[in-house]
Amino acid sequence: MIDLEKSELALLREDLAYHQARVLLLVAAVSGADGHSKKLDGLTKLAKLDFLLRYPALGPVVLDELDRTDPRLHLPPDPDASPTDVEAPMIRYKYGPWDDRYYAILGALIGRGLLRYVKARKGSMAIAPTPTGRKAAERLASSAEWSSIAERSTAIAEASSGLTGHDLKERIYDRLADLMDRPHRQEIR
Repeated sequence: MIDLEKSELALLREDLAYHQARVLLLVAAVSGADGHSKKLDGLTKLAKLDFLLRYPALGPVVLDELDRTDPRLHLPPDPDASPTDVEAPMIRYKYGPWDDRYYAILGALIGRGLLRYVKARKGSMAIAPTPTGRKAAERLASSAEWSSIAERSTAIAEASSGLTGHDLKERIYDRLADLMDRPHRQEIR
């Protein structure tokens, strides 16, 4: 058993809570936007959309329908100055950006009744918010701390309408080739 101090355990819980809130807002936005069949279909799609959510300056490069002047992105005055300087970086993995916490995050959100599994494409998984999850996402979105993430989630969900996780992965590799040209398991900074 790992022996963690109380402060380390509290920090771990806060970290997971932060990621759970962000993923809940993203899933709610995607499932509510046209062109996504009322769900987020696949872990690849989740990871790639979450990448664009965490690295907002890169969203307009990957998504043709996303305008870098869209105020919902909440970009800094010069987003090109440091587009990968983010508070929650991801790692480069076999199929592009990834976060090893996704399984724990989704398990917690499903276990708490905020997300549920829904019918997916063959060989995939799909998730959607429960009514309780949608209400929780609405409460988060109306808070000062989470409103910018909620707005960014909505902009990304709308701009990614009709794209699969594979489509997003291909665009990321094609349009951000220099950023993806790094060893596996390396942080994307």
